[in-house]
Amino acid sequence: MTELSLLAADGAVTSVPLVDTSSYTRPNGPLRSRVAYAAAHVVPRTYADNTPGQPADIDWDATLAFRRNVYSWGLGVADAMDTAQRNMGLDAAATRELISRSAQVAREEGGSVVVGVNTDHVDDEHITLDQITAAYLEQLHFTEEQGAGPVLMASRHLARAAASADDYRRVYRDVLSRAEAPVVLHWLGTAFDPQLQGYFGAADWQTASAVLLEIIGEHADKVAGVKMSLLDAASEVSVRERLPEGVRMFTGDDFNYVGLIGGADVPDAPQPERDPASPRQHSDALLGAFAALTPVASAAIQALDAGDPARYLEVLGPTEELSRQVFAAPTFYYKTGVAFLAWLNGHQPAFQMVGGLHSARSLPHLSRIVELANAAKAFERPELAAERWHGMLRLNGVIS
Repeated sequence: MTELSLLAADGAVTSVPLVDTSSYTRPNGPLRSRVAYAAAHVVPRTYADNTPGQPADIDWDATLAFRRNVYSWGLGVADAMDTAQRNMGLDAAATRELISRSAQVAREEGGSVVVGVNTDHVDDEHITLDQITAAYLEQLHFTEEQGAGPVLMASRHLARAAASADDYRRVYRDVLSRAEAPVVLHWLGTAFDPQLQGYFGAADWQTASAVLLEIIGEHADKVAGVKMSLLDAASEVSVRERLPEGVRMFTGDDFNYVGLIGGADVPDAPQPERDPASPRQHSDALLGAFAALTPVASAAIQALDAGDPARYLEVLGPTEELSRQVFAAPTFYYKTGVAFLAWLNGHQPAFQMVGGLHSARSLPHLSRIVELANAAKAFERPELAAERWHGMLRLNGVIS
């Protein structure tokens, strides 16, 4: 039996048996019971100058192959979002090319793709509300031209410029009125981006969510859904139960997704109190965690499709501890864990990231990811994962 070496924070080296991968199988058709998107990362060209501050130099073959793999498991792709290192190494030119290429792959594979729309191509930190609206619209119209579904991301420009909730209402009203098709709104919490403090005009989620729901209610025909990434399951359920008919809740809660996605169909999963009279009894998914766990996520939703909540919980339940490690504080460095698992699973040739962000987590932190991925049966090719991890430990003088 192959042993997997692990590194503790005090430098101690231990080992555990390498777990065989469960026989997850790709679905024969679309997943039915939930809409699920994996928020995908980008793979850098190994020999390029992807050091901090340099423009992203992307390995397009590996990056797009990763998306094709996601589609093969029945999930959709959420692209050019924070998992792809928006505002953390993915520059404006690379973002546009990623959106264009990803939309083309979606057409070729018959997959569903949504992509981030932001104001981050504007270099000036401080711009007016009218300029923020214009920046949003520029990216929105480009996205629509590519045939991708837009996700209206939270804007750092708007967070800086807004003096009140009315400023958020104004910008979102002006942008949504110009959208050609319904968009997904993204509420990204400060754990992911501290510069978004007070988004929607308030620091507390109860007040801010009221503003968000007003915006959605006034433009329900232009809103396909809302992705909440506050890492607070109770806040998500509260908003979910108040959404207008036809507007989906896409969980972005990488700490609590098992119960939120399972909802009333999986009563044994830990989750906040729900209103049994609400027509909204579960969330759909738009998760960075699902980029790291694509086969497992697919198998879990296939279990829901088959009416087997026990199997859903058996498959997906153990992954939540792994996801909490990947997304541990400082949470905005979670992209390192996503890329690390992609490398261990053979989806990229080297453990590298644009902007040099692969250095953002320590070896003991990565070792804990290895330990939990092994326990959760999240290694697609366990022997390869062990070989690559042990090579990394040898390179760093941990084992010989």
